[in-house]
Amino acid sequence: MSRQSISLTEPNDDWLKNQVESKEYSSKSELINDLIRQARNQQVQVNWIQAKLEKAENSGFTNATKAQILAESKSSLNG
Repeated sequence: MSRQSISLTEPNDDWLKNQVESKEYSSKSELINDLIRQARNQQVQVNWIQAKLEKAENSGFTNATKAQILAESKSSLNG
């Protein structure tokens, strides 16, 4: 595992310390790694949505209702 040195603003450092002190995480490193994992997962979802939007834009119009489109999107995201 590689080591990194980062600088944090005071509010961000205080927030990290509070998370560790509340026993939510055992260390700042664990918390930062979790935040990065969450950001990576979120990026996967954003990329999926962008691809779907591009495909939809290229395919023309649909007769599906907003509710049908939303239901299909939620179903696809939930696997």
